[in-house]
Amino acid sequence: MGKRKITSEDLYQFKWVSSPAVCPVSNRIAYVSKQVNDDKSGYDTSIRIVSSNGEQDRAWTQGPKDTFPAWSQDGTSLAFIRKDGDHNQVWVMDSSGGEAYVVTKAEAGVTSFAVSPDGQYILYLSKVSAVALPVEEETENRKPSKQVIVVNRLMYKSDGSGLWDGKRTHLFVHDCATGEAKALTNGNLDVTSFAWAPDSVTIAYTAKNLQDETADPDLVRTNDLFVVERTNAESRRLTDSSLSISQPVFSHDGRTIAFQASDFSHGFASLQRLYTVTYPEGVLVCHSKHVDWQLGNYAITDMKAGEFEGPIFSKDGQFMYTLATIEGSVHIIKVGLDGTYELLTEGPQEVMQFAWNKDETSIIMVKADMMQPGALFSFNVDTRKTIQLTHHNDSFLDELELSKPEIFWFETSDGWKVQGWMVPPVGMEKGRKYPTILEIHGGPHGMYASSFMHEFQLLAAQGYAVIYTNPRGGHGYGQKFVNACRGDYGGRDYQDLMEAVDYAIANFDYIDEQRLGVTGGSYGGFMTNWIVGHTDRFVAAVTQRSISNWISFYGVSDIGYYFTEDQIDGNAWADMEKLWKHSPLAYVEQINTPLLILHGEQDLRCPIEQAEQLFIALKRQGKETQFVRFPDANHNLSRSGHPELRVERLDRIVGWMNQFIPGGAV
Repeated sequence: MGKRKITSEDLYQFKWVSSPAVCPVSNRIAYVSKQVNDDKSGYDTSIRIVSSNGEQDRAWTQGPKDTFPAWSQDGTSLAFIRKDGDHNQVWVMDSSGGEAYVVTKAEAGVTSFAVSPDGQYILYLSKVSAVALPVEEETENRKPSKQVIVVNRLMYKSDGSGLWDGKRTHLFVHDCATGEAKALTNGNLDVTSFAWAPDSVTIAYTAKNLQDETADPDLVRTNDLFVVERTNAESRRLTDSSLSISQPVFSHDGRTIAFQASDFSHGFASLQRLYTVTYPEGVLVCHSKHVDWQLGNYAITDMKAGEFEGPIFSKDGQFMYTLATIEGSVHIIKVGLDGTYELLTEGPQEVMQFAWNKDETSIIMVKADMMQPGALFSFNVDTRKTIQLTHHNDSFLDELELSKPEIFWFETSDGWKVQGWMVPPVGMEKGRKYPTILEIHGGPHGMYASSFMHEFQLLAAQGYAVIYTNPRGGHGYGQKFVNACRGDYGGRDYQDLMEAVDYAIANFDYIDEQRLGVTGGSYGGFMTNWIVGHTDRFVAAVTQRSISNWISFYGVSDIGYYFTEDQIDGNAWADMEKLWKHSPLAYVEQINTPLLILHGEQDLRCPIEQAEQLFIALKRQGKETQFVRFPDANHNLSRSGHPELRVERLDRIVGWMNQFIPGGAV
């Protein structure tokens, strides 16, 4: 039987893996398996266990919402997060199997946790009320049917979680012997990450330093590293509030804490670097100042299921391992305390997460490439050989006729090197020309990668070639490159995209330059709007979760007040002319390309009023446009949104391109 073309509804068949956790005793690997549920209303997650050689891959829990597995140090039990009633709690089950039982009883639930090295305690984050919300007094004759919301802070809403609920995230420690839990932090702050020291007493955590009571915490972009002891709950600050710090980790001797951090020297385009601070001395050292790559995974894909939390120390404490976003790939990088570094992985791929086996001879990683959306692999650090451990998508992918992207580089007119990919249409015949779609990533400080993209494969299956590229402003190409779009939205970044299309037309003879389309989301949506307001070379366009007006964006986006100042270098009252100059809405009279506008109604990152303004302006002028609103969808619709709405979105993109771009080969 011949292979078939991929469809939008094939989304329902994909399975995603994440969160590998290696048993310290047996090297068995617990991981999370995710898939669309049977009624297509959401996603189910369960925990599976596979041996280190890929055998005996079997279900360990039934779900439907089990996540974040973590072994005890003696390998006798496995903890994970599961709902108990209305809230997530930490559950534990014996490593030999059997029934799981709930351990924590956090009133607002648990968001993340870690078991102490001695197995006697569980650290977890949970929300507690920080302010008293207004409540009307009830009387015998009247009960309030509506309750007002009083807003007193800048950051009063957040995409994905909605309006601030008046609660702060704090750190708690649960005593497994007594069942008692106590708070280790309090006050008007949020703890964002934490780690146990090997002694099971000392704890490191990150939070903003709020000692200056006059400072508005919503204007503070940095945070600090603190240590606290389980026994006394008195915190000590180790850093000087100059960095924005993510997940800390202790060395095996407990004397050093490693973390990744940004110094904001280039605003939100600043590279993450790898630091250590000694404990208890507090001596801070940056170990990757000569590494001109972004640390962490900043690849953009519609197939990612989990985030990396590193770094990870070697047992001797001399090296740290983390991920690095490099020229369209994400690799594992080894960094020494002496500042030396080397890449352990190579080739076009995206490593999403990883963990060491118990003897540090191999790395267990979740890895994707251009032809598969992610599986669990074992990587031997000595031989550099890789063994695939999970195969959930193999038989399904074998049914499909996919198109392998080709990597290319070109030199811009001002001498910069830019990377891109070209996806040929499925079934392409030599000597014929095909309609072509330019795809533009969001961020802008993200990166397209050599990773599987359902959307691009769907367009190729529909007979389109696809160009995707990383114009300046994206990660993976150094500090100067990622900083280059700040204050210049619609400038050289726009030129990079147009020159990428020019290069592709000149070097891939199957592109029909008379049948071009363009689409993108978030920053890619901004750029789609900008493009159609500055050129008529595209026959059709689809803008998604976009920005059209920086003046209103400043006040309506959850990040608008600081993102606009950082990226456009202005605010809505003192720099209105500058903000309007960089707003696609200012050029709406020049838009002649049929434009489909897709937007989630609950998007608070790029709120739907951005789409409404653009649609009304186009419609009032009689331009060819359509506005599609996605109910209950936030900014992450294309990546983690409602499965049926994700399929609808893909179908709308394809349908619009098919309507206005003549199809087929010529």
